[in-house]
Amino acid sequence: MTLTPLASNNALDDDPRRYAHLSTIRLEDPDAIARAAKARRRHPGLKYGKQNFIVAADHPARGALAVGSDPVAMADRRQLLDRLQIALANPDVDGVLASPDIMDDLLLLGALEGKLVFGSMNRGGLAGLVNEFDDRFTGHTAAALEALGADGGKMLTRICLGDPDTVVTLEATAKAIDSLAERKLIAMVEPFLSVRENGRVRNDLSTDAVIKSIAIAEGLGSTSAYTWMKLPVVANMERVMAATTMPTVLLGGDPDSSQDEVFASWQAALALPGVQGLTVGRTLLYPADGDVAGAVATAASLLNHTTPNRTEEVSE
Repeated sequence: MTLTPLASNNALDDDPRRYAHLSTIRLEDPDAIARAAKARRRHPGLKYGKQNFIVAADHPARGALAVGSDPVAMADRRQLLDRLQIALANPDVDGVLASPDIMDDLLLLGALEGKLVFGSMNRGGLAGLVNEFDDRFTGHTAAALEALGADGGKMLTRICLGDPDTVVTLEATAKAIDSLAERKLIAMVEPFLSVRENGRVRNDLSTDAVIKSIAIAEGLGSTSAYTWMKLPVVANMERVMAATTMPTVLLGGDPDSSQDEVFASWQAALALPGVQGLTVGRTLLYPADGDVAGAVATAASLLNHTTPNRTEEVSE
């Protein structure tokens, strides 16, 4: 049994039974998830010059439910699925990055037809956990992603020079990259140079710190053939993008500035060589004005959706 995705509008259904079908399927026919994955129409393929738009939905699996000042904004799974379906209904949204639980729901909903699919691999470094830097791989495995017909997996790689657990995460990340590459799947690596301050982990978003995190992350694994970077938009993005030759998607994070300022920063960064697109979640799924469809449409308008003629490009 599958359900029909929501229309591309901003009408969030408040019927508490609207996803009862998912519970029924999970109870009576759990193999339906694998069948839905096998029957799913795949994305037509990545093209040079055509930037991709991927919606991220793996925050809850790390216990990160906050958006802005609301500490439990992402706690209601029904609302999250509503918002994801609105985003994915936009034809300019190429795919999703999700933890296994959310991915399975979206497969059953038929919301991933023709989409890129990236699984979230390491979610063990829970937000606020005493050993948060020991970010173990508790989500998708490369084998599971291959079985799902996914395009790749994403790994958060926080590097704290003052925490011995960092080396464990680096080693696990390298092994995951190799396991994905063996299957010709993309490894989307999201590196940060991080510190612990007053019991909380803070990512250093200075230009030099981001560049150093790239240098470390792009050297992980025995091959970089299938490795992408997932990077924050920071000051001096020209210097940041000069640090790698790998396809790079920009992450959105939990913005502390206005939506217009965020979109302007994305637009400037998307114009740089090597930037393959956006992988954004909370910023678009939970916009301040509540207009999910509008936020997604605005973000989509920033991307390059045309594929250049390679022959003409070389001859210029």
